[in-house]
Formats: sequence, structure tokens, C-alpha cells
Amino acid sequence: MTITAFKALHQRRQTEHLARHGTRLAERQEDSFDLTLYAVEGFYAETWRSRGEEHILFIHVFQKPAGLGEYLARVQLPANL
Repeated sequence: MTITAFKALHQRRQTEHLARHGTRLAERQEDSFDLTLYAVEGFYAETWRSRGEEHILFIHVFQKPAGLGEYLARVQLPANL
């Protein structure tokens, strides 16, 4: 599925597609939100939830690696590498 086709889906269908075809990459918190990053067929999708809630408020979709900055800043490699 292309990013354009994914964006055209209803959020419920986007969530289903992420569950079936997405690879969960990372999680983080921002303010009062829990965010989860997925890789999906050539693009990334980030789900936003209120902290502790299951209901997804919205899904941010992007392709540019610059969108990964908040996640990459948290990666810590072992000192012996």
C-alpha cells in the first residue's frame, strides 16, 4: 500500500492495516501522550494516544527520515561497539 492510499483510509482501517502489516519499531512519550512508531511498506506511521488509553487519537504518517529524530535521539549504543 502506498502512503497516499493509507492516508485515504478511515482511521479504523489504518489501525487495522498497522496491526496486520506494520512493524512496531519504538515507543516514546510526549507531554500527556503515548506514541508508537511503525514501519509500513515504505513509510512510517506514528500512533498518538492519551497516556494510559487504548483509543488512538490520530495517526501521523511520514516518509522522510527527519521524522525519526525524536526516536533516534533516544538510541544508546553499548560503549564497547
